[in-house]
Amino acid sequence: MSAHGHVDLGHTVAGWTGTTLALLGFTGAGVAVCAAWPPGILIGLAVVVLAGVVTWLLHLAGWGKPSGPRPESAWDWRTRDSAARAGHADCLGCRAGGPRRAVAAARSHPRPAAPLPAAGEGA
Repeated sequence: MSAHGHVDLGHTVAGWTGTTLALLGFTGAGVAVCAAWPPGILIGLAVVVLAGVVTWLLHLAGWGKPSGPRPESAWDWRTRDSAARAGHADCLGCRAGGPRRAVAAARSHPRPAAPLPAAGEGA
């Protein structure tokens, strides 16, 4: 048993790749600050931005996970998300992926209908 209990922590290929790239970028920028090398600072920060873009693209390709807990069978970090092609409802990354994903996500989770008026109230 882990220190966090029996829960889905969301370890995915997209998450591990993005975290590793961001860590390398921050480390490179930090070393460049210590060495007083301004181009190195910019290179490190560019790698951090690249980490965000790569993580987003991997999420759209199905190597991330939707919001919320997953079933225990999908906890392995190499499990691909089959629902990512259509987009996840309430996912900013999927909505930013383009109109096709935003429409598909909205269709998969329609909004509830307005309540009907009570008997005796005006139409």
